[in-house]
Amino acid sequence: MTAMKMNGKYIIQCSQESVWAALNDPAVLEQCIPGCSSLAQLSDTEFDAEVVAKIGPVKAKFRTSVTLENMDAPNSYTLVGSSKAGAAGFGKGKADVTLRSVEEGTELSYVADFKVGGKLAQIGSRLVAGATKKTADDFFGNFSNLLGAQSQTTPTNEPVAPTQRLLKRLQPNGF
Repeated sequence: MTAMKMNGKYIIQCSQESVWAALNDPAVLEQCIPGCSSLAQLSDTEFDAEVVAKIGPVKAKFRTSVTLENMDAPNSYTLVGSSKAGAAGFGKGKADVTLRSVEEGTELSYVADFKVGGKLAQIGSRLVAGATKKTADDFFGNFSNLLGAQSQTTPTNEPVAPTQRLLKRLQPNGF
């Protein structure tokens, strides 16, 4: 089994309440998760998804279950998840996600711990960590772009140039 830690901070130019609502909206999440073919909300705090991912030479369909814990709307929650991809392997982990209002919009930060096993663990931790970090960056890029597109049609108190609506990465750090 290979263990990884990741963290990152992003500025999303929307209100904290809008970001919180989007982080809890299965339709938004399905559009933003790279390789997601389906996402179902089972309850207020449980989701199931199918995600196709390619990590090095291994391409697999992951069946993923995610539970939201420690909910403190609209400030933070913990995502706890597990994925299975048959012979390709499995993954499990958790991510603490925190939102805070800043002058530019909302700062989203996360700290995550993941473990992978099976063929995925045999590929090597650097390759798996790099692919995992890229997936997280792609998700937040998609998420920010989607929220920016939605906010273009929603009146705001202050005008913001469309190019400023894009995700600004502050301190992405992958281990």
